[in-house]
Amino acid sequence: MLSASRGGRADPQDPSLCLRYFSVNAITNTRPDTLAGVSPAEPVIRLEQVTKAFGPAMALADLNLRVPSGQITVLLGPNGAGKTTAIRTITGAFNPDSGVIRVFGVDPALQGREVRSRCGVVSAKPSLYDRLSGRDNLRYAAELHGLGRGSGVDARIAHCAGRFGIDDALDNQVGGYSTGMKTRLALARSVLHQPELLLYDEPTSGLDPESSHAVLDLIREMTDDGSTVVMCTHLLLEAEGLADQVVILQDGTDIIDGSPGVLTKRFWPEAMVRISTDDPVALDALARHEGVVSYERADRVATLHLDRPDRVPDLVFALTAAGARVTRVEPHEPTLEDLYFAVRQASGHTRLGAVDGSTV
Repeated sequence: MLSASRGGRADPQDPSLCLRYFSVNAITNTRPDTLAGVSPAEPVIRLEQVTKAFGPAMALADLNLRVPSGQITVLLGPNGAGKTTAIRTITGAFNPDSGVIRVFGVDPALQGREVRSRCGVVSAKPSLYDRLSGRDNLRYAAELHGLGRGSGVDARIAHCAGRFGIDDALDNQVGGYSTGMKTRLALARSVLHQPELLLYDEPTSGLDPESSHAVLDLIREMTDDGSTVVMCTHLLLEAEGLADQVVILQDGTDIIDGSPGVLTKRFWPEAMVRISTDDPVALDALARHEGVVSYERADRVATLHLDRPDRVPDLVFALTAAGARVTRVEPHEPTLEDLYFAVRQASGHTRLGAVDGSTV
């Protein structure tokens, strides 16, 4: 049987935040009273003005973060924005240079083992044992989490593997797995001990589009069971429709946070509609119509910002009354990609503040 490391802190260069960091004695199903629970009104994770530097390089610069219970918080930002470092400070793998970190109400730098026992983590490059089968990788993880051995554990392993579609490959050596299968195995390992907090760093890395979609659906299902999810990604399409809360990072600093709907409303307070006709002159006349806040036209397609959405029927009537043939009327909903670039442009990499009633 492979042996776990005893005691010491994980190598900062080790991509695994899971197995190699935990000692057998560190992970048990017994939780100290200090970790008995967090009030629903309190965030599961709270970071206040957290800084972390590696030599001259500043990885986190006064980072603020609040993660509500039972929701999916997505950390967005380009490579090097500080997303991975933030995850590692949350687990206690890195100690901050300054600032306050509380996870489940306690400091992971002091009670990191207990905090990690309630976390499921998948790093961008999950560490697995290639010479073992998928089943043995999961059995070893189960022992590290204090789940023991036996039919009950094997049933849980089968269930977790089935959720991520690798049950048919469990008895194969992991060295023969594809990159996507290894990611699925790491995801199955992360939920094996039924954690309350899931920390996923680029969880769909290496997956084909169909598998990525399936994994993101499963992440959404996890919050239905009461889990809290923090997911890092630089792929905006991954977060679209998934995030309950978006936190945009740049240069180790949170630029803005809030729900996608509230953030979108902040940057685009007016209703938007795109209308095209065969008569550009009649289309341009809409710029002076009541309720039109702004007007832009490219060829025969106009984008209008309106003071309220019920203006659209009046605009269509005005066009038809002028003899124009309306070929398209399309309400425009800004995407998360639109939001991301609007936020970065507006911020100039300075903090815009929290919205949606939260405070930072």
